[in-house]
Amino acid sequence: MSEKPIKVGMVSLGCPKNQVDAERMLHKLKEAGFQLETEPGLADVVIINTCGFIQSAKEEAIENIDEFLTLKEEGRIKKVVITGCLAERYADDIAENMPQADVIAGIGCDDDIVSMVQRALDGEVLRLKAPKEDLSLEGDRELYSLPFYAYLKIAEGCDNCCSYCAIPSIRGRFRSRPMENIIKEAEQLAKKGVTELVVVAQDTTRYGRDLYGEYKLAELLRQLCKIDGIRWIRTLYAYPERITDELIDVIASEEKLVKYLDIPMQHCDPDILRAMNRPGSGKEYKALIRKLRERIPGIVLRTSLIAGFPGESHDQFKKLAQFVKDLRLDHVGCFAYSEEEGTRAAEMEHQVDPEERTRRAEIVTEEQDNINMMKNEKRLGQTVTVVTEGWDKYAECYFGRSEYEAPEIDGKIFFTSRRRPYLGEYLQVRLDDMMDIDMLGTNVEDIEDGQSDERNDAGNESAE
Repeated sequence: MSEKPIKVGMVSLGCPKNQVDAERMLHKLKEAGFQLETEPGLADVVIINTCGFIQSAKEEAIENIDEFLTLKEEGRIKKVVITGCLAERYADDIAENMPQADVIAGIGCDDDIVSMVQRALDGEVLRLKAPKEDLSLEGDRELYSLPFYAYLKIAEGCDNCCSYCAIPSIRGRFRSRPMENIIKEAEQLAKKGVTELVVVAQDTTRYGRDLYGEYKLAELLRQLCKIDGIRWIRTLYAYPERITDELIDVIASEEKLVKYLDIPMQHCDPDILRAMNRPGSGKEYKALIRKLRERIPGIVLRTSLIAGFPGESHDQFKKLAQFVKDLRLDHVGCFAYSEEEGTRAAEMEHQVDPEERTRRAEIVTEEQDNINMMKNEKRLGQTVTVVTEGWDKYAECYFGRSEYEAPEIDGKIFFTSRRRPYLGEYLQVRLDDMMDIDMLGTNVEDIEDGQSDERNDAGNESAE
């Protein structure tokens, strides 16, 4: 009788870029004969692909590591492998404080995941490091998300060197993937049933500058739109200073490009932006938003902001809060500044008290919630295309997203349907009500059927 295959589970934390790395590792393991276990607690080997970007992400990673090391001590799993940004950034600290970990490997070691797991099963304890640039940007993937959408990572690393951000030290310099490789991967994803592509990089708008000497995101998006089977393409992390007229024209004209753009602005005060090592100003950002709304009617815009950056005065924070009110964007993620070791901002004077940072972020978030509720009120009665993501047993209805909500970060649309839609099915939903920032609706098929039933009933009554 042959031995049972070793079961490997993955916990991938943090951003979509990190998730793509996890998916490539999973594919290598599957090809090598390991059995992928969707419930990590039931696996023989658990890989924790960590995030180490900000304090809250580090805490989440450590909680997960502790949880699975406890399961290992109880004999419920055999090996714990730690990869990703936390392992890249804090390998020595993890090794010192969590010696029970079987493997601690930086991101440059991802290609060797099969060897690392096998060596751990053979009894080795591994502490591995390799150049960041050794992280492969190519290779097949086992999708970690729902099967009808996939993140498409077009570049790795970052050259922006924002004063608050540790990404360049963790991930290295910005490096674009060749366009033909990206197109080929997207075609393969489409053949697997993916209908929605979410284009990601640390800075998508910088794509191509290093390889081709000019920005190539607009051209890449045009080429992606030619792929059969792909229905929606959205772009995240588009830096405002590199949103060109060409890019705006492409988003406006290409049917498959959803009218949605994520633009991380971080702040509006020019002095704070300068301290962040970010170009631009609130005035310039407002002009960009006006241009986008004029040239792409109905465009949905998301941004991320930082409250409580070192030196941020009460007046500068008030300016940020007013900026949010004035712009009335569709989605805003406001984060309390996180003081990260090794960054220039961490060494700056006039650090804002952590509790005050949190309070300021909560004020902006509450204001944006109010804006979202008012925007949602205006959506009532509209019919939108929704992709089905699943069934909510508590609400006893289905849920999904329209093109105006990105996976995992924006709100949901909950809807009733007499028939059971399949996972990934696109259908028309009338928006009838709101639930906080989420929407409630009805499958239009049911409304049409109901009208037909009413007409038949009326006809029967008159016949009698």
